[in-house]
Amino acid sequence: MAACRAEAHGSEQAWLEAAQAFIEETLCPPGKEPDVQLTQLVIDCVKTVWLPQGRNQGLTLPLSYSFVSVKDLRTHQRLPCCSHLSWSSTAYQTWAKEAGPRGVPLPRERLLLLGTLTDLSGDLEQECRNGSLYIRDNTGTLGCELIDLDLSWLGHLFLFPSWSYLPPAMKSSGEGHLELWGAPVPVFPLTISPGPLTPIPVLYPEMASHLLRHRSKHRNVQPNLAGELVRLSALVTSRRKAYFILSLGGSSPVGSHVSVIVQIPAQLVWHRALWPHKAYVLTELRASKLPGHRYRIWMTSPSSRLLPLKPECVRELELELEGAPLETNPQPLPILSNPQDKKGPGPDGLVRDSRLLSYTGTVTGTLNQPAGLYELDGQLGLCLAYQQFRGLRRVVRPGVRLELQDVHLLQSMGGGTRRPMLAPCLRGAVLLQGFSRLMPETQSSHRTPGASLYEQLVWEHQLGLPLYLWASKALEELACKLCPHVLRHHQFLQHSSPGNPSLGLQILAPTLEVLVPPGCPGRNTHNEILEEPHHCPLQKVLLGILVPSSRKGCLRLQDQSGSLPCLLLAKPSQPLADPGLIGCLVRAERFQLVVERNVRSSFPSWKELSMTGFMQKKQARVYVQIFLADALILSVPRPVLHSATSSRPPLTEPSLPEGPHIGQSRLFLLSHKEALMKRNFCVPPGASSEVPKPTLSFLVLGSWLGGTQRKEGTGWGPPEPREGENSDQKVLLIFVSSSVRWFEFLHPGQVYRLVVPGPPTPMLFKEGGSSCLSLRPPELAGYASCLTVQDEWTLELASSQDIPEVLGVSRALPESSLTDLLSGNLTDSLVSFSAEILSHLWIKPGSSGATRRCVKLTVALETADCEFPPHLDIYVEDPHLPPPRGLLPGARVYFNQLEKKVSRSHNVYCCFRSSTYVQVLSFPPDTTISAPLPHIYLAELLQGEKAPFRATASCHVVLVFSLQLLWVCAHCTSICPQGRCTRQSPACPTQTSISQASIRLLVEDGTAEAVVTCRNHQVAAALGLCPSEWTSLLELVRGPGTVALQFTGPGAQPESSAKTDEPLTLFLWTLCTSFSVLRPIVLSFELEKKPSKIIPLEPPRLQRFQYGESLFPTRVNPRIRLSCLSIQEPEHPSALGALVSSC
Repeated sequence: MAACRAEAHGSEQAWLEAAQAFIEETLCPPGKEPDVQLTQLVIDCVKTVWLPQGRNQGLTLPLSYSFVSVKDLRTHQRLPCCSHLSWSSTAYQTWAKEAGPRGVPLPRERLLLLGTLTDLSGDLEQECRNGSLYIRDNTGTLGCELIDLDLSWLGHLFLFPSWSYLPPAMKSSGEGHLELWGAPVPVFPLTISPGPLTPIPVLYPEMASHLLRHRSKHRNVQPNLAGELVRLSALVTSRRKAYFILSLGGSSPVGSHVSVIVQIPAQLVWHRALWPHKAYVLTELRASKLPGHRYRIWMTSPSSRLLPLKPECVRELELELEGAPLETNPQPLPILSNPQDKKGPGPDGLVRDSRLLSYTGTVTGTLNQPAGLYELDGQLGLCLAYQQFRGLRRVVRPGVRLELQDVHLLQSMGGGTRRPMLAPCLRGAVLLQGFSRLMPETQSSHRTPGASLYEQLVWEHQLGLPLYLWASKALEELACKLCPHVLRHHQFLQHSSPGNPSLGLQILAPTLEVLVPPGCPGRNTHNEILEEPHHCPLQKVLLGILVPSSRKGCLRLQDQSGSLPCLLLAKPSQPLADPGLIGCLVRAERFQLVVERNVRSSFPSWKELSMTGFMQKKQARVYVQIFLADALILSVPRPVLHSATSSRPPLTEPSLPEGPHIGQSRLFLLSHKEALMKRNFCVPPGASSEVPKPTLSFLVLGSWLGGTQRKEGTGWGPPEPREGENSDQKVLLIFVSSSVRWFEFLHPGQVYRLVVPGPPTPMLFKEGGSSCLSLRPPELAGYASCLTVQDEWTLELASSQDIPEVLGVSRALPESSLTDLLSGNLTDSLVSFSAEILSHLWIKPGSSGATRRCVKLTVALETADCEFPPHLDIYVEDPHLPPPRGLLPGARVYFNQLEKKVSRSHNVYCCFRSSTYVQVLSFPPDTTISAPLPHIYLAELLQGEKAPFRATASCHVVLVFSLQLLWVCAHCTSICPQGRCTRQSPACPTQTSISQASIRLLVEDGTAEAVVTCRNHQVAAALGLCPSEWTSLLELVRGPGTVALQFTGPGAQPESSAKTDEPLTLFLWTLCTSFSVLRPIVLSFELEKKPSKIIPLEPPRLQRFQYGESLFPTRVNPRIRLSCLSIQEPEHPSALGALVSSC
């Protein structure tokens, strides 16, 4: 026992000596004698925290703990950790288990941390304070976060019993930070300042607000302001000056509020000590006028103090205000209310606003950390990009609990997410309620850089939340495709400056220029926080009057600022057919903003994308897609409609939903609608001798239902008898000039009423000269009635009471059979089908065999009897360019009367013609998650049209046929040895070269063989090279400019464009014949040629295989030609052998 006590005494003595040495080095003022009292106070402080746990172990000192300095943490602690001095091991294990199964808790280190809590970093001057907190000792300073700051703690030495440390990310130039979990323990007793000897004279918000606006003898006084904190803004840095604004209110919820701006550097740390709904006193304020703000505001002075409000320590100051108010009374700040308490839409509710609320929740996921996108409580999105949250960024991770004050709630913002989004602007504050006990997530490399680029999107390009979410998603997907094989992440996501452009921003620039034109005013931070009604970038809700275009035949949403084309569907598979919606107010929070760009250029490289000399033509088409089921539709009286568009010329559309007082009408069933395009029409006799120009128009085919009806009061009289008319009289309606405004409302299978205002005209709906029909094709010969719809005529959607005789008529859209579509029979060359669009590409002349500029749509046919839908190409050429809106990847579309053709290589494809009708059935889904490719055997690809076009197969690389690596001029594609273009006359305008690569492989899976073509970064995967090895290989090829190898068979010498004895050629030959390349892989691919029924499948060929001296004749299926999509390594390489053996 004596030996044990002696050993324990020796351990305690060694611990005390180490503690004394540490305190003298890190805490005692440098250059002075050791402070024995300081050492004893520190040890007593440690004992006080430790003893409740130490008694259970029979110890008086935490011998397992060691002291750590700021420098030691920054230099040696490479992994995140936590330390809890007062916790037992059981307490820590319980705490760690509460982290849940999805996360890894912070590991525990037994470290003792002491330091001075300060808002000064190092030896910085007072003017450089920015509201941040630090822990300082003699070895340095380290940033820290504290949940509930007491301002009396600043400048004092503390023991921090519970904390966590997060070092900077790997290869990052940043610094780590501390998270202080509990209240620090002071080493020296804190001096409690006594209350004032006499009550402090204060003004309450109502009187303080009046004093700001009156010319009074009290105007120059520096009053003290008391009240409850009702609003706290974000800490903002604008024009190199940091500040925040708080608002104090009275006890009554309807009382006045008054705002105070705090911008004294030493007072910025108050932002961490303020909590909503607590009462405070601000002393020695002064009135000031902010630049760009209408009203005067209270401002703190250098001598101002922040005190808790104690009723017994204050008295209200009574002032008599003289003179007239200098300023009108600004609107009071609104009190936060429950969103469900808002009234329904009315004249005052048609404001572009989002809901403001307060919310407390836990971060449960990181969606895009550089972009400031997180998941909250597993069901909400959180966007912090609209605040300057650089300091908060290092703290926010799964497990952090946040209190969001005055945060915007926005529904269905798109950008790849359907969840509601919470987004605070500068008016609201994000307050820490609790730190995370989880280790930081291991971010993929493409998410680490780029925070400053995302800040540019918000602060310089002024993107609203829907556009910001779209841009963030686009940058993320582009980075996944380009990095790290093609570009480095820092190149793609770097901050864009005048001499150093960011590739990511240059790719988005043409779109951003259309959506956010240059010259848009920047964010006025003062007004964003103070102005009522509140305006900020987060309040962009789509709102406008639905107006048809008489010039282009499209629908538009219009307000005082302009108009925006739109594509509307009532709901999926139900087109917009009611013209009565014209003039209605449409308010949509959920919509898709589409930007179609047509760029013709000679792109040299991403570094010269902004040079106009390489741009031949730039066009953009911007529109929105809306389901009316997701929108609010309100009828607007004519005076309101006129005021909504009063800043623009009056609407010329005679189509507002008010019927004529006198007139006649007739019902017709629409059977077919032709394309909206420019057409030539016959010139009536006696017209001008000038050659007529093609006119935008469309034609409608249908049948009259009943006879002519005349206006009777507010309704229509009975149909007139149809004397001498057939029961099924067909009609051809020509819509030209301003009547093209009806194009978006007319759809086959619907019944409409054609209304002609004015006195009745006998035989009006029976007119139609033969000249109108002489230019029509023979299939229209049965249409006896031909009418040109006049500008003043209107259309109405017929009600069910008007059309009892056609209620049983089937309105299903006609579709061709799959056999007719894919066969080579051109007897009936017009086909109709529904399909999902897979790709939408502009094809320039000379590429892909195209002779003219066109758009190529690749679609997947919708068929019920086929497991894998066949793919088909549709070409859109002039005069149908640009193609109709809504033909986007992911959209479902019905095509009627496309012309089927067969190419010279026996591929079936389709083309638009003048009679083609297109109806969008559904918009692309908001999420971009695609279904996984089917996993098949290669032999299944020999089933013709039943085979999938894209699939995945587990196979083995048998042979490399060819390999080509080259550097070409980005402008003229000439070979570039040493990175220099070889073209001489004329010389290239740029000397930028890009790498190209291709490889052809023979693969088999035991059922069939396939020749696979891989390109560019796919070649790296085929060769089994990591990104750094691939980059090194391309740099070696840069010297000769090109290396090409041809392999004629196993064991044969390669045919090379370079000398075969060169090290690079030998290396590539060795690599291509090694098991690093000839290995099992998981191949994702698509067919080089689409299947059809025109060419019969090639039968198996007889091939002889020799084994020893024996020959074995075997029927072998023909080799399939595939294009590689991706190559992955198999999870279980041995599984491939089992697969082959089972065949």
